[in-house]
Amino acid sequence: MLNIVLFFLVTSLVLYVVLAGADFGAGIVELFSTERSQLLTKKTIYRVMGPVWEANHIWIIILVVVLWVGFPNFYNVLVVYLHIPLTLVLLGITMRGVAFVFRHYDAYKDKSQILYDWMFRISSLITPIFLGMTAGSMLSGRLIITDNYEAYSFSEVFINPWLNGFSILVGLFFASLCTFLTSILLIGETDASNRKIYIRKSKYATITVITMGFVVLCYGFIYEVTFITDFIKSPYTVGFVILSALLIFPLLQSIKHAKKVLSRTLAGLQVILILFAAMSAHFPNLIIASNIEMNLIETAAPSHVINVLGITLIIGGLIILPGLFHLLKSFKMIKVLER
Repeated sequence: MLNIVLFFLVTSLVLYVVLAGADFGAGIVELFSTERSQLLTKKTIYRVMGPVWEANHIWIIILVVVLWVGFPNFYNVLVVYLHIPLTLVLLGITMRGVAFVFRHYDAYKDKSQILYDWMFRISSLITPIFLGMTAGSMLSGRLIITDNYEAYSFSEVFINPWLNGFSILVGLFFASLCTFLTSILLIGETDASNRKIYIRKSKYATITVITMGFVVLCYGFIYEVTFITDFIKSPYTVGFVILSALLIFPLLQSIKHAKKVLSRTLAGLQVILILFAAMSAHFPNLIIASNIEMNLIETAAPSHVINVLGITLIIGGLIILPGLFHLLKSFKMIKVLER
């Protein structure tokens, strides 16, 4: 049953990164656009993502619940030692949701639209950055897990683990991944006269992702970050990275010819391969602190709790997933099924 729980945990993480990543990237693409492109992007985003944007949060809810119930000690470390960046993530999600709704349903010809637009764009940028910084701090080796808080300063325990060069670079890398996903998604959502805009943005986003990934690896190697050194040495991670790199060439061709289904499939597959590479590099030790490495499996709840959680996830999946699939299909978010 533990394997079933882990399956739901990994699946919810992957789907949140891919789907919510494309959601966050919408605001980033809009932020780094000309005034004309911003207006076009704003209309396209609302038409495409408006009906289903809240559905993406189901995956992070599942992720949090599985960690909370199934791996309480692991979850406790995250919410205690990384409560600051996680709180900023929640604030960013809230601000983004408020701005997304009010800039369409408030007085849309009023000057308040300027405020809502900037709230949406900035929160769309900072939220994935802080999400990436949280992930980076888990792997940076800067966390100090202790019961003797008096032996350390507040900044040593609660600031330095996430506010450092490696974590910031991981945050920027995740934000670039979000931009990459959205720019490719938007290729198939505009007419031929505007499609070149997003084809160009997709190429820039692809280059940015490759560059940021290389910078993260170089920084981690130079400063001897344990996760990066293990990442480079692992044959599994190297295989995932090589496969992801090979997919760049057909991806660029599909972007060039505006093949929306193929480009989305390849882009999503690349992000999944990057995630698998990161997870396999040090699994199951997914928290690398300065004084300890925390094994996710060893923090699992008692077997009777895992059994109940696994059965609940299976039943919930059978009920929720068909409805979610129907929702995405109804609003034409699943293009693979269309001719």
